[in-house]
Amino acid sequence: MKYKDLFIDFDDTLYDTYGNSVIALQETYEAYGLGRYFADPKVFYDAYWQTNIDLWTQYSKGEITRDYLIVERFRRPLSVGEGLNVTEAYCLEMSDCFLDFCSSKPGVVDGAHELMDYLRNKGYRMHMCSNGFHEVQYKKLAASGLKDYFDTIILSEDAGVNKPSPQFFDYALLRSGAQRATTLMIGDNLQTDIMGAMASGLDALFFNRYPEHEKTTVPTFIVTSLREIMKIL
Repeated sequence: MKYKDLFIDFDDTLYDTYGNSVIALQETYEAYGLGRYFADPKVFYDAYWQTNIDLWTQYSKGEITRDYLIVERFRRPLSVGEGLNVTEAYCLEMSDCFLDFCSSKPGVVDGAHELMDYLRNKGYRMHMCSNGFHEVQYKKLAASGLKDYFDTIILSEDAGVNKPSPQFFDYALLRSGAQRATTLMIGDNLQTDIMGAMASGLDALFFNRYPEHEKTTVPTFIVTSLREIMKIL
């Protein structure tokens, strides 16, 4: 067995962050009565998702801070509404509400528990590697029942840098006690997970959930479902 340690991304690799967030965003919209300011809720949802993608891309590159992301991801879509006084305090309050709704959801990607059971029984050491926020990730881990599978929880806030930075992967190797030559990174984000790992000298398995992704690099392995990983490892 070539690999002994697995670095595994969490959001949208194991935990259905997008699916859970869709539900949580609807709950937040209703809790705040945003229908008073938006004639069509889709306008708010579309603005939120576009903003979220843009901000997380910037955050992963270290271009913006966590605090900026938390405020802006609601300030921008809320600003599209009519007659709403969008203050920083209002955005922070809404963010807390949204994260509470989201992190309490148990939804996982299809096959997540089956895969993790399989990998544990095969004797791999598994380490969660995530750019997600500390307090939110631990709530998601508890809600999804995935925490006990991991030998180590490695978060960018603890590392001081985000994936795809080489410093993140160096920190992960140090924290986990893993060796570069016998470690495989598994993730769904081609830039942060796959390109970041490969640039750091690690093999990488790309979970290509949405096959229309442009292939700008050639990972060690590519799968389109979690169950396919069991045929490789």
